[in-house]
Amino acid sequence: MADIIKLLPDHVANQIAAGEVVQRPASVVKELLENAIDAGATSIKLIVKEGGKTLIQVVDNGIGMSTTDARLSFERHATSKIQRAEDLFKLDTKGFRGEALASIAAIAHVEMQTKTELEEIGTHIKIEGSKIIFQETCATPKGTSLSVKNLFFNIPARRNFLKSNQVELRHITDEFNRVVLAHPKISFQYYSNGSELFNLPSSNLRQRVVKVFGSKTNQKLVPVNEETQVVKISGFIKKPEFAKKSRGEQYFFVNNRFIKSGYLNHAVMAAFEGLLKPNTHPGYFLYLDVDPATIDINIHPTKTEVKFDDEHTLYAIIRSTVKHSLGQFSVVPALDFQQDQNLEVPYSYASKGAEQPKVEVDSTFNPFAESKGGTLQLPKKKSTKGWENLYVGLESKVGKEVDFSSLSFESETITGSVFDDEDEEVKIASTTFQLHGKYVVTTVRSGMLVIDQGRAHQRILYERFLKYGTSQESVSQQLLFPLKLNFSRNELKDLLEIKEDLNALGFAFGEMDEETIEIKGVPVSMTATDVAVVLEQLLFDFRENTVSESFSQTDRLSKSLCKALAIKTGERLDQESQLALVNDLFACKEATVSPFNKRIYITITENDIANKF
Repeated sequence: MADIIKLLPDHVANQIAAGEVVQRPASVVKELLENAIDAGATSIKLIVKEGGKTLIQVVDNGIGMSTTDARLSFERHATSKIQRAEDLFKLDTKGFRGEALASIAAIAHVEMQTKTELEEIGTHIKIEGSKIIFQETCATPKGTSLSVKNLFFNIPARRNFLKSNQVELRHITDEFNRVVLAHPKISFQYYSNGSELFNLPSSNLRQRVVKVFGSKTNQKLVPVNEETQVVKISGFIKKPEFAKKSRGEQYFFVNNRFIKSGYLNHAVMAAFEGLLKPNTHPGYFLYLDVDPATIDINIHPTKTEVKFDDEHTLYAIIRSTVKHSLGQFSVVPALDFQQDQNLEVPYSYASKGAEQPKVEVDSTFNPFAESKGGTLQLPKKKSTKGWENLYVGLESKVGKEVDFSSLSFESETITGSVFDDEDEEVKIASTTFQLHGKYVVTTVRSGMLVIDQGRAHQRILYERFLKYGTSQESVSQQLLFPLKLNFSRNELKDLLEIKEDLNALGFAFGEMDEETIEIKGVPVSMTATDVAVVLEQLLFDFRENTVSESFSQTDRLSKSLCKALAIKTGERLDQESQLALVNDLFACKEATVSPFNKRIYITITENDIANKF
């Protein structure tokens, strides 16, 4: 039998490795930024075009590479970070496996210019699909400039799986945020299609967080600091009242490396127990410094998952530290039944001295002084003379007949009934009742219907918003007092992308700056108090892509709106509202399933009931 096992060619092996290292353009950005940081750069510039599909360029002022190192850096398992297997257990750098550049060069057009400080000229290398096109000397400043063009040019199937430019750019921005938050001492610049998105100078941690997420973030932060023999914890948590539906502002860093850990996240959530609204998540920026020998960061290709030696102790420390910070800065209300609240001195009076109280009196005042007539001076009463004039013209019409012939009534739109009048088998009764604050039950000729009120309302709102969005005939109610809402720079960028679609659904926007947006009008089904919650839900769905991208933007926004505005379980409805819900539901084009393909109602026939006895 002939031998069938063969060694793969290097370019094929590199493409396979690229499947683990490079999932999308954001993966390339992460690897290149981390390499620049490991090179000791103090200033890093990131340039992308068309969501990273056309160009990803990272320019740094690090130590650079010699001609030999520049060529060798594109070989598999070539790295300057480790020399022995034992080094894997005390890593303090970012990239260490030596697969990043080799994997990227296998699936893209890569161009590198690099120079060390001691050399007079640098090195220019161009590689396409693992093949070196040329290598020559060039004039370039100290550091490294690495360009990655036409990602997945030789793997069309992988390129077809990439999302839209906007979605890929959001993923790149997320990776950029993770890197810049871990290294506030390094200055970063970020450009997309020629526009500057971020310009972050060297600063401290609090300034970096505020610069990334907006100036309003400063007042939302609560410092966290704790040092034990196991771990040193620093950073910030957000006050409970600023918790959001999304988990977008939750960052864990271990030894300045971003990680994802559901276990540690649960520790933070446990510390916030009883302080959060339902289905909301607190924001936090927590930095853990641990002994590198106690963690394993090589358990996942993207190195975002870390294995700790003693997770239980770490869980307890994080939970108690966050809880202590909430109490220390008076975020958690404290009850002390032994303390008299009237005796507490405000902090603003801590450095003030005692002042003698001053009382001003009128020394000439005498309540018993007599007037010239010999009587006491009493305040004069206001005259009530002429009170009848207040009612002149208001003649009583009691007993007179009122002529209604000149009155006109505004016409009302008649909604469809549950079933046509001609249907002889089943007809909706005129009475309904609510069950457990979740279901609306109504009788039909053959039995009864049990309707899920939340799903029914979702279907009604969905078709209404979809009609507004597709016909461009939105109905908007103008607010008497426009609302000004604060969002981070990333959130405002997402709002701008869907602004036209929101206008079609009934939103009216006013002035907008880097952190604030003005709302002048909202859809008719929405109240002013719902605006902030609804927009937060819209941004969450838009960022997380909870709705399939095969649908239009209007369809996705309509689903997000109906989910946010629909009545919830436990909401009580009066008889009139129940009947209106039933009639509006069966006036819809599709009354059987919700916009999220869940059954809205079930029918229980008389036979079903009889079979139970």
